[in-house]
Amino acid sequence: MERDLALDNQLCFALYSAARAASGAYRSALSELGLTYTQFVTMLALWEEDGITVTALGRRLHLDSGTLSPLLKRLADLGYLERRRGVDDERRVTIHLTDTGRNLRSQVSGVQRCLHDSLDMTDDEVETLRSLSQRFCEAVERAAETPPPCRA
Repeated sequence: MERDLALDNQLCFALYSAARAASGAYRSALSELGLTYTQFVTMLALWEEDGITVTALGRRLHLDSGTLSPLLKRLADLGYLERRRGVDDERRVTIHLTDTGRNLRSQVSGVQRCLHDSLDMTDDEVETLRSLSQRFCEAVERAAETPPPCRA
């Protein structure tokens, strides 16, 4: 097999595996709170910007409306948020945390600390990994705007 086609040499597979490992690490702790990983990251975004539009939230989370709408409905059913239609433009929907949703933050913070402390990585290593991951996503987004001609 050619070295460049070896599975363990693929950046895409390393990132995929890391993403699965990260979401799996959160799974049991979040399930105790009644949250999925995607609901967790949605709440993180809302704690940063309460009152965000659904469109902006979708962009922030890189989720399409088909994924985001049922996710928001479930979080609303759990009592963590409410959706509000714009007075001037009913097509504009904003997402607002409830008191219950705001209070969930302290519980999630404990989960974050526990999982971070369980990693056998220094703070600098974690920061480097996060930073490189963000740069990779940005580079892929830029490349998607003007894709190079790839041939099989």
